Amino acid sequence: MTRLVLDTNVCLDLFVFKDPRWLPIIAALENQSIKAVTSEECRNEWLAVLHYAHLPITEETRAEFIKRFDHTITIENPIALPIILPRCTDKDDQKFLEIARDAKLEVLVTKDKALLKLARKTRSLGLFNIMTPTAFLQTLIPAEM
Repeated sequence: MTRLVLDTNVCLDLFVFKDPRWLPIIAALENQSIKAVTSEECRNEWLAVLHYAHLPITEETRAEFIKRFDHTITIENPIALPIILPRCTDKDDQKFLEIARDAKLEVLVTKDKALLKLARKTRSLGLFNIMTPTAFLQTLIPAEM
């Protein structure tokens, strides 16, 4: 089973906007063929983002999004491993690299350009892959040959 972390923007696409392109990711999470992991710090970012005024979220839907997130994604707070990670230019995104490293995850799914730029470095360190949702979907549903 693939273990992964989803960044906040991907979670917004999955839970708030229900982007139909990512339905196979939700299906894989629900049938437990993949497992999403997060940290308390990443979850706190999720909770803060759900209060952004520009998002189409009411008190009622916010509670639903939190419940769905908590039902779908497991919080782990592992001890930090002594492996030096590349530095993300957006310091707020470093926490996603840290949970991927510390929980020994296989994939970080993101649309964030600053994180995606680090994909080669994390792979070369033998850590985890950093992929867009589209690239990750290709691992779930290999192209017909």
